[in-house]
Amino acid sequence: MPQYLFAYHGGDTPESEEEGKKTMAQWMAWFGGMGDAVVQPGAQLGMSKTVSGSGVADGGGANPTSGYTVIAAKNIEAACEMAKGCPMVVAGNGSVEVAELVEM
Repeated sequence: MPQYLFAYHGGDTPESEEEGKKTMAQWMAWFGGMGDAVVQPGAQLGMSKTVSGSGVADGGGANPTSGYTVIAAKNIEAACEMAKGCPMVVAGNGSVEVAELVEM
């Protein structure tokens, strides 16, 4: 079955321990709902830099990646349907970029 990368953009940092626990519970419920489709839950990412021919820039560009997950789905449309349940998308404070992993 094809695998897809969910690249997360945006999202809010919880302001309290209680809010952090609530947010984590939402993520775990979403992952649980996807079941075996979750190949690798991934991780949250810290500050990034962009490396190009002209040098190294701070901040990861206009829309830096804030985390990632790898899932399995029958096609990209099914993967996008799964992504719609992401807590960041539901809350309206972030987005999910979906891309198929291509074997080389």
